[in-house]
Amino acid sequence: MSKKEPKKPDQVVFDGEKGSYDAALKPYSTNLGAPAIKVDDVTTWKNTNVHKVNHHFKTKFESLKKEYEAMMETFEYNNLIYTAKFSFEPVLGEVYHLYRDKNGEPFLSIISPKECSWDFVGTFKLTTDKLWEQVKG
Repeated sequence: MSKKEPKKPDQVVFDGEKGSYDAALKPYSTNLGAPAIKVDDVTTWKNTNVHKVNHHFKTKFESLKKEYEAMMETFEYNNLIYTAKFSFEPVLGEVYHLYRDKNGEPFLSIISPKECSWDFVGTFKLTTDKLWEQVKG
């Protein structure tokens, strides 16, 4: 029969494997008079901050989405103008007007919509980056 070791009281911190008292080595207090260890309820904190983080990402996404849509609109107009018919070299900073002919093909002209009755698409200006910028109004 194996010899049973006497049971230590609950308040005594004894390491059975090492055979030593190790209360001083614990990262928490072990005395009966020590305050109770309570786990803080962080659910409210997490929920609040998850909401804030989600709002941040949603705002950032909406901003990027608007930038993307503006870039795609610029790309579409530039693609339309660069595939349009014109027999002159556009001058930087000058205003040009885009029209569609009877076959629906786009063409670029210096003639304003007030001076003609063609199917008007838009007014554009060539920037230094060689991008066509739509002129509003």
